[in-house]
Amino acid sequence: MEKFSDNIKKVILAGIGAVAVTAEKSKDLLDEMVEKGELTVEQGKVLNEELKHNIKKTVKAKVNEVKPATAEDLSELLDKMTPEQIAALKEQILKKEAESEQEASEGE
Repeated sequence: MEKFSDNIKKVILAGIGAVAVTAEKSKDLLDEMVEKGELTVEQGKVLNEELKHNIKKTVKAKVNEVKPATAEDLSELLDKMTPEQIAALKEQILKKEAESEQEASEGE
């Protein structure tokens, strides 16, 4: 379970790093264009904000595309878990089942 969490953290951090680098590079490019007179300062600021917004939107979409683990992946994780971690997982599963049952009964 810990390895799976570490992998997810690495993917998220890689995405954040990519956004930071891209935003920084786009800012540098826009600043260069402003210096050359190809853009006004205001146009550069507007374009920079649009780029930041688009990058954030793309990263959010990609982060939400995390694929569910396969049965094999889950089996490997369970083999590596301590009895305490397995007990905590069972509690979480029971809690989710109870919530699902409650939602189902409310929907009737």
